[in-house]
Amino acid sequence: VQLQASGGGLVQAGASLRLTCATSGRTIRSYATGWFRQAPGKDREFVAAITWRGDMTYYANFVQGRFTISRDNAKNSIWLQMNSLKPDDTAVYYCAAASEWYGTRWPRAAGGMDYWGKGTQVTVSS
Repeated sequence: VQLQASGGGLVQAGASLRLTCATSGRTIRSYATGWFRQAPGKDREFVAAITWRGDMTYYANFVQGRFTISRDNAKNSIWLQMNSLKPDDTAVYYCAAASEWYGTRWPRAAGGMDYWGKGTQVTVSS
């Protein structure tokens, strides 16, 4: 499975962005997918995840209702809609795929991902 994140950019605080994770190769249909981010000088952190069916989602506490993860397996795509962006959201955002659903363990699941995509830079100015 190959994954490629896109849709990042430079926006002002309060703006919105929609990130896309496009997949190719082996079908993404049976994989849970997650979004992670890494800010300069910080560890990679979990953002959001969705089951392969799209019937369950899990979010990091800091999301606080601002982000929505979704997917369409027929389109081999996963999206992260980010609203009310803050300067603290500045980071490189990565999508990843996992053969396991981690539930409440997603914040500690980065090491368990089966596939990672290249990231997309999100910069939020104040």
